[in-house]
Amino acid sequence: MKKIVAFDWHKYKSDTLSGITVSLALVPEAVAFAFVAGVHPLVGLYAAIIVGFITAIFGGRPGMISAAAGSLAVVMMHLVMENGASYLFAAVILMGIFQIFIGLMKWGRFIRMVPSSVMLGFVNGLALIILIAQFTQFKDASGAWLSGDALTIMLMIIAATMAIIYLLPYLTKAIPSALAAIVFVTLAVIFFDINAITVGDKAVVSGTIESLIYGDGNEGGFQGLSWITSLPANFFSLETLWIILPYAIILTIIGSVESLLTMTLIDDITQTRGKGNKECIALGAANCTAGTFGTMGGCALIGQSMINVSSGGTGRLSGISAAFGLLLIVLVVSSWIEMVPIGALIGLMFFVVIATFNWSSWNIMRGMTKADAFVMILVTALTVIFDLAVAVIAGVVVAALVFAWQHAQKILLETSIEDRDGKQVKVYKVNGPLFFASAQNFVGMFDVENDPNCVIIDFQHSRVYDHTGVEAIDNLTKKYKTANKQVVLKHLSQECQSLLHDAKNLVEINVSEDPHYHVSIGK
Repeated sequence: MKKIVAFDWHKYKSDTLSGITVSLALVPEAVAFAFVAGVHPLVGLYAAIIVGFITAIFGGRPGMISAAAGSLAVVMMHLVMENGASYLFAAVILMGIFQIFIGLMKWGRFIRMVPSSVMLGFVNGLALIILIAQFTQFKDASGAWLSGDALTIMLMIIAATMAIIYLLPYLTKAIPSALAAIVFVTLAVIFFDINAITVGDKAVVSGTIESLIYGDGNEGGFQGLSWITSLPANFFSLETLWIILPYAIILTIIGSVESLLTMTLIDDITQTRGKGNKECIALGAANCTAGTFGTMGGCALIGQSMINVSSGGTGRLSGISAAFGLLLIVLVVSSWIEMVPIGALIGLMFFVVIATFNWSSWNIMRGMTKADAFVMILVTALTVIFDLAVAVIAGVVVAALVFAWQHAQKILLETSIEDRDGKQVKVYKVNGPLFFASAQNFVGMFDVENDPNCVIIDFQHSRVYDHTGVEAIDNLTKKYKTANKQVVLKHLSQECQSLLHDAKNLVEINVSEDPHYHVSIGK
């Protein structure tokens, strides 16, 4: 009999209100991320709506907020600068397809293999690349660096924006400080007629946002697939695929990793467990839809997700409310967005950088091993030099190699000489893991030449992890056979015994004491 869940008014109220709060916080960041990517603010706003709505309904982590993201925007910027926005939308669709594939293959579970040192480097690197991306906004239309009054006005607006974002929460938390800062600075620029560079001055798509939404008789209003009419003749070709494929792969890895890491963080806070593979499929479907409708796609946002959860939004309704709230904002106040000074968005992004960078990581480094500290710094550096995808993959690989090396040093032998039936028998008790990294050390610890004619090797306190360990046992027994010495192997698992070749007949079988584990042999 199906269990009937009682309607919880307080929960739905909390989800709705927290979602509305998040929608207000999404506006300035979606616009700012769009500029980082080099596309019109409307592209970022609609990406936040589409991605947020689809992932809220079908995602594997209720309460997590997905939208246009700075980590993706930095990569998108290079694609747009080199090839144009039309290629960006195709790359977003391909990213979505890859993410769906990741979810279907159930690769989302591999996020558990990302160590904390890599996560710290990932967060710090993300903050740095967002910071570096802001400096391109200090150039005018000709590409020259701002100077004189233009630079002074820009710096004053940035400072005012950051001051409001920092100080307002001490007075009231009724409205998001980021949104209040953008509104206040914009009104000040308009009221005092300050000659500041605005969103309208740097818009990369012709026409105002208002005409793009409602139409002006010529533009025809916002049309989801209108960008297809401007595609190059060779768009659907292998040449185009090779252009967008590297970017799509990088975007896929970054978007998936950031979403899964955010999910892990929310899991820890809420003491629940999200479904990583389901989240990947939902995110992929959202990005396919977003790219089809000519937006920049996105992934989970750590900041907005934390705002949502801390405000009580742990259900799907919170994400749905955020998407609908953002849509309402776009439809009502979209015509004012072009009046926002660029300096206000830069100030917001500077504050995002400060909030994103894990400043406590410097203190954490003191308690880390040198290897973990190196991995964290490596990931941060590679993020700035290359991108987040290369950095995270390299960090995981280096961390895995360090782990293997450290455990390779932990294999030890305890030796003793026993007298059995008037014969001297040397007993080797193996301690520690036997696998590819420790196999050579394991073989080198035996004194085949000087050992007595009878040797016992006891694996009771050891474990053979892979086929390299099995081969090491076989090779060792060959050496003893060549020296005409008898060897007895004790306490090996049944699977390990079956994988042995030369030493198979040397195993002393004890069903009640032999361990039970599998050996990874690879295929």
